[in-house]
Amino acid sequence: MNWTDVPASLVVTALDEVGCLSPRPAYKEQIVMTVAAQFKSLPSPSSSSSVYKQFLFPFFCFWVADPYRHCYSAMLPLLLSIFALAGFATAHLAAWNPAMYCFNGTTPGQVNYNTNDAVNPLWDLSQSDYCATSFLQAPGDVLELPAGQSFTVEIAGNRGVTSFSFNGEFATEWTDGKNHTGSTDTLTDATYSGGCIVDPNIHTQNETMAAGTAFAISYNSELSQVTLDNLVVFSVRYNTPWQRVTSYDVPSAMPACPSGGCICAWVWIPNGCGEPNIYMEGFKCTVTGATSATPVGTPKAPVWCESDQSQCVQGPKQIMIWNQMEGNNIQVSGNDLSGMPKSPAYNAKCGFQDGAQNDLFASSTSSKRMLPRHKRPAITL
Repeated sequence: MNWTDVPASLVVTALDEVGCLSPRPAYKEQIVMTVAAQFKSLPSPSSSSSVYKQFLFPFFCFWVADPYRHCYSAMLPLLLSIFALAGFATAHLAAWNPAMYCFNGTTPGQVNYNTNDAVNPLWDLSQSDYCATSFLQAPGDVLELPAGQSFTVEIAGNRGVTSFSFNGEFATEWTDGKNHTGSTDTLTDATYSGGCIVDPNIHTQNETMAAGTAFAISYNSELSQVTLDNLVVFSVRYNTPWQRVTSYDVPSAMPACPSGGCICAWVWIPNGCGEPNIYMEGFKCTVTGATSATPVGTPKAPVWCESDQSQCVQGPKQIMIWNQMEGNNIQVSGNDLSGMPKSPAYNAKCGFQDGAQNDLFASSTSSKRMLPRHKRPAITL
């Protein structure tokens, strides 16, 4: 079914139900004609009445003149969802879970089921602006990290194409809610530019060249306490982002979090295919099933070590801050072994192994649990 195939009688009935035809029923025909003309290229709607009410009706209301602005105001969040799901908003990527900050968007007290606020990349920012904490909505859940097992998040361009919105109706295997097929070397039904996949916007040429993503943890319960000195990478997944559902392994010896929980971060630096920026977002998290009391160690900044693995930083490692106005902890220049410009990545090029990072624990000579070092400003996830 196409939008232009929707019977006018159904549209009229629907608009009457939500009060968008009162007091000017003479606009009925104009509404139908305007929507058909302007938005006939929108994704086909489901036949279910719930989808019509969630997406189609608010969309019609928007196009009504001044007497119907009450409809537009009341349904603005759904209207924005339509624009985004229809491809009017380009998106990058984030790892979605109810325990993430900004899960509901950035407007306090409002739930945006198709928010993409969290996907914005970080580029040339001051340390205090890596993420504007004044706009962060606290998560309503906690991300559980089962010691010795794995946990799952959904990588996508916006929440609307995950299982966390609209009962998962717009979620597919992929990060953009569309249907793609292919192998690790190619992706069909995708848009390429300069050899890079730009739709879905996953910043890679293929799966084998996807740079890798990671999770880090700070054994502090408040965002204001998190610094590079206490945020340790504990899990890496090579060749991501690629598909929506992505799992990360937790070291079996991960100690329990304090009573107020921990703060976690998902991080990603694409390997070319776009502006050389970074991605980072925060989660409220906790370790479950902990059997070890050995604390994680104080992390060090990674280094580029692709050509000589003996030069890689051993033990706990920081997340990588790159191409920001201040606070950078890694610098690269020249080309990598493949001939491409070097780009820091959560893979072997910077000393990260795939899976659980089992070398992140404090040694016998450094056994104190990490505490905030107030000499370094908080990175404010």
